Formats: sequence, C-alpha cells, structure tokens
Amino acid sequence: MADRTYTIGSAVFQAPALAPGLYPVATPIGNLRDVTIRALETLAAADIVACEDTRVTRVLLNRYGITRKTFPYHEHNADEAGARLIEALRNRQSVAFCSDAGTPLVSDPGQRLVSAARVAGLPVFAVPGASAPLAALSASGLPTDAFFFAGFLPHKAGPRAARLRELAAVPATLVFFESPNRTAAALAQMAEIFGPDRLGAVARELTKAFEEVVAAPLAELAARHAEADPRGEIVLLVAPPAAAAADAWAGRDVDALLADLATHMPASKAAAEAARQTGLAKGDLFRRLNALKEGA
Repeated sequence: MADRTYTIGSAVFQAPALAPGLYPVATPIGNLRDVTIRALETLAAADIVACEDTRVTRVLLNRYGITRKTFPYHEHNADEAGARLIEALRNRQSVAFCSDAGTPLVSDPGQRLVSAARVAGLPVFAVPGASAPLAALSASGLPTDAFFFAGFLPHKAGPRAARLRELAAVPATLVFFESPNRTAAALAQMAEIFGPDRLGAVARELTKAFEEVVAAPLAELAARHAEADPRGEIVLLVAPPAAAAADAWAGRDVDALLADLATHMPASKAAAEAARQTGLAKGDLFRRLNALKEGA
C-alpha cells in the first residue's frame, strides 16, 4: 500500500482516505508554515497530485514528509494533461491540484480543469488556505467591504492605461498582481489615471522574511518606486474612488463611527482612523466631528 502519511516536526500522521473527486488545494504563498492540516491530509492521501511546477510543489511535500508522486498540469500541457486528469476522476480517483503558491484558480490554469470537471458532472471539493490578494488586503488598511481582483495588468503602456480607465470608477478596492520590473510604470499610470491623491498600497514578499506593505497616495508610491524596481512578489492595491467611499458610508454611519472613535482618542486621531476605515478625506471627517461635538 502506498505511503499516505505526512510529518509535522517529528510526528507522523496517517492521512484519512479521500472521497473521489477533484481537490483544488491552497498552498503557502511564501512561508511554508502557512499550510492547513487539511491541505497536508489531502496531498498525502490523493491518488494523483497535479501541480503547475513539480519542482515547486516538491519543496512543500518534502517539508512535510509527503512522498506522493506529482503530475504536471500547466498552461502549456493543459489540454492533454487535463484530459488524463478528467479520465482519472471518471475512474473514481481523487485528484489534488495545487498552483505554485496560494489558492488555485487565482491567475493560474486550474480554472480550465475545474470547469471541465463541473461540465462532466464530477465532484469538486475546495481546500481553502493562503491567498495573496486577501493577505494584501488584510495588511493594507484599505477598505475591504468590497474589492475587485483584476489579476495582472497588460504589459504594454497603451493597453495598461486602457484597462486602468475601465477600472477607475469601480466602487471597490482594486487588487492587482504585478511583476517587479513593471511596478513603477503601473504606479505612475495609476497616479495619472486614478488621481495622485487616491490611496494605494504596495504589498511585497508577503509572509516572507522581507515582507513589506506600504500604503500612501498613489503619487507618493509612484515616486517611491520610480528610481528602483522592488524585489519579490508584488500585490498592488488601490482604494475605491471618493464617490464610492461616500456612497458606502451614509452620513449617519460616519457620524456613529466618529462618535465611537472620539470616545477613546483625540479628535485628530479619530478623524485619521475614520479616514483609514472609510476612504473619506481626513479634513472633512475632522470638521464633521467638530460639528457633532458642537451640536451635542
């Protein structure tokens, strides 16, 4: 019988049997400790472990003592490899699929495989976990009540500008993946198209040793990166346009937030914190708070 165990530290665990089906498995985006117990059980127990790059996935499997063989499935072999995986699923096997990092189907070829499984009436079971867009959102301080993941921007300036104009009025925090050598150009165009004062954030090397998240107006971020390209994996975020932020916070909601914050911090800090949470201008919020105090 094949070894279907995994190891955490010096302890060895037997993975429970899996029901037949396709399992998109989220894997760490950097720190290998950011893996779930269920992900380890799934990778250890699956009949087939399909992955974008077998070398990348092997690092994770070796870390946790998983000896399963890996099967390459990526954009260059998706037709042939996908057909073989669907056939395995039809034969009631369990197939785990993981991308190089993070949650499958977020900017990787896994969507084609899951769609094919769904069309064929085969079961799909999500194994959630690490996600770069969500990690960046959680650390950025930008509004999270609504967000729009836009993936990678076009490489060339013209198509990139056209895409940014399409997204400029979206009433949500925008989230992008970007390569280090195009980050400066993307930020410069964002500052030009979205406006220099619109808030943004650059999240770099999330969960890794040199993790950095910088939130500031887009013009400031563009200037910061104009001289040298950043290193590592990059997530760019842009706050919603001011009109959308105002619509999301009706007057009474803002008043309640300001009143609550003012009970335990000075007016200036309360206005700053309210601006961070709502995306509204700090000066406007400060004046509103003072008006509330005068009317009390």
